[in-house]
Amino acid sequence: MVRRLAAMALGTLAILLALPSVQVFAEEGSRRPNIVFIFADDLSYRAVRYAGNPDVRTPNIDRLARSGLVFTHAYNQGSWSGAVCVASRTMLNTGRYLWHAKNLVGHLEQERQAGRIWSEQLRRAGYDTYFTGKWHVRLNAKSTFDFVTHVRPGMPKQTPEGYNRPIEGKPDPWSPYDPKFGGFWEGGTHWSEVLRDDARAFLRQAARRNRPFFMYLAFNASHDPRQSPKSYVDRYPPSKLALPKTFLPEYPFKDAMGCGKSLRDERLAPFPRTPYAVRVHRQEYYALITHMDDQIGAILGTLDELGLADNTYVVFTADHGLAVGEHGLFGKQNQFDHSVRVPFIIRGPGIAAGRRIEAPIYLQQVMPTTLEWAGLDVPDFVEFQSLLPLIQGKASRSAKTRPIYGAYLELQRMIVDGRYKLIVYPRVSKVLLFDLQDDPWELRDLASDPAHAKTVQRLLGKLQKLQEKTGDSLDLSGLSQRARFWDE
Repeated sequence: MVRRLAAMALGTLAILLALPSVQVFAEEGSRRPNIVFIFADDLSYRAVRYAGNPDVRTPNIDRLARSGLVFTHAYNQGSWSGAVCVASRTMLNTGRYLWHAKNLVGHLEQERQAGRIWSEQLRRAGYDTYFTGKWHVRLNAKSTFDFVTHVRPGMPKQTPEGYNRPIEGKPDPWSPYDPKFGGFWEGGTHWSEVLRDDARAFLRQAARRNRPFFMYLAFNASHDPRQSPKSYVDRYPPSKLALPKTFLPEYPFKDAMGCGKSLRDERLAPFPRTPYAVRVHRQEYYALITHMDDQIGAILGTLDELGLADNTYVVFTADHGLAVGEHGLFGKQNQFDHSVRVPFIIRGPGIAAGRRIEAPIYLQQVMPTTLEWAGLDVPDFVEFQSLLPLIQGKASRSAKTRPIYGAYLELQRMIVDGRYKLIVYPRVSKVLLFDLQDDPWELRDLASDPAHAKTVQRLLGKLQKLQEKTGDSLDLSGLSQRARFWDE
């Protein structure tokens, strides 16, 4: 009998040890940190005040940056479709690199059932999971989170009047604050305000439960149609806004890179671009961002009021940036910094206030980082690396200097390695090289300078290695023999 009982005890212990480490925390769930992930849409790293833009007002995001840690060089890897947000969010929720994530698109429900989705990992760790806002992943959000209110589409509905405008000297057919155009106003309350209310209700619910929580709060702002109350729009008179240093009437390679007049994002403003149109669109962009910032402030205020802030990690970032007139472009389907870099802030237990880390990262690295905060080992299927070594000052030199990969369809490839960025437009064998240290606005192409020939070749070689790592099958071999390093 004793021998049998001992065998049963050993069997039970073996089963417990075989279970995920999440079970260990069942008795101490309330002591584990909460996680609030605040996700913006179409928000360039240049569109927040703390990053040096004097035109835009983002007091609450700036306050979050001062009280937390800012990663100054956070990137998105790119997209396999014009809807860059779909690729970004699929990578974020699966933990896979760009082209590997694309291969999962038709199998995401199977991934969820196997526990290989971000929220499922945290749910199995004993976390209550909450969602509201923009989802845009080919997966049922209501199955993916415990508590769900609004599941918004990829963008609020745009109208014909919202395109090819404004034209200087003519009446503007569209208004950012007139509810008749729908969009963010559909339902009667601005979608950013609805998200604010959902988030505050989530926090009040969570405060009554003795469980750690993960909240995924995804704004549709600052995606077009860029609508906000008139009082916000009036804060930004177009005549007072600076024209971007990168302003161009038209980008010469727009068609070769897939950003011509037929691309939806690019049709928002007239061709050629005019200073007037760019300033008006920036007025509406900044107004929507400031309006979102106020809602973020209310969410953070509720976190404080409920006494939850000290044990909660708050992460603020966006799925990608946006051009809004830079380089003659309006969308995010390009490899310039204004479109591939995003704000990235972490505040929470053990995070030093006011710290800045310049090491390049991918925004999707937040996923494995949260798993480690929850006490989990990062699973083998997650390809993005946790940020904890960088946060704790324990990262290797290679982690601090790793090259960044970028892609858009089969039409663009990019690598950032240290101070240099290489962009390739394969359709026309065009290569561009920028020195980001001396030319952060990416205005001077150095690829035709013989002094940089070795740099071009070195970066092309590194880019091909990154292609293999990310599952990119586009053949760039032989590009150096046929590439156009000169404007012809």
